[in-house]
Amino acid sequence: MPVRKIKKNYRNVTGISAATKALGQAQFESTLERDFLRLLEFSPDVAAFEVQPLTLNWRDDAGTKRSYTPDTWVSFHDAAGQKPWLCEVKYRSDLKEQWSELHPKFRQAIRYARQKGWRFRLMTEVEIRGPLLEAAKFLLPFRRRTVPADQAVHILALVERLKDTTPSDLLRHVTPDPNIQAEWLPTIWHLVARFQIGADLQSPLSMSSRLWSLR
Repeated sequence: MPVRKIKKNYRNVTGISAATKALGQAQFESTLERDFLRLLEFSPDVAAFEVQPLTLNWRDDAGTKRSYTPDTWVSFHDAAGQKPWLCEVKYRSDLKEQWSELHPKFRQAIRYARQKGWRFRLMTEVEIRGPLLEAAKFLLPFRRRTVPADQAVHILALVERLKDTTPSDLLRHVTPDPNIQAEWLPTIWHLVARFQIGADLQSPLSMSSRLWSLR
């Protein structure tokens, strides 16, 4: 559960992200945080994440009590070979404007993360907003859909036989009927979203995107 309740904010967008990997509610306080949670939900390497997982408390050199709540804790599947992350999500402009206030907090977070065997990560729009985010925004709704099992089996077999193909090419092999093709297209994107079919997620996805077998 988040350490502190996220209040309604009229400067930023607040809400709860739909996430199956979240420990507790996947709350966000800005569109940048929302986009980061989308990436975590989409990534095949991420096992789980928690929003505002803990609060660090300490006294500064003047003896004044200080506290800091990082935005997100992220754990990874063993196969990813990654240490857990303790993350702060901030726009670069905010980092620049608030650096004198934030720097002591980040030092505490770095120290704590090292003690736990984690990594502290600063995530800005540079790291978050790129082609992979656009792919996640497009594919996550298809991942959540239930598709006919027979369609999925047929598409996977086709991709394995063709080795290298595109969504348009796959649909032509299924049927020449455009109405039936429209019924099968969500299954193709569902399998891409579940990483059962390979695709270049660093390029915009389209009907001519290259797809390949992962078997």
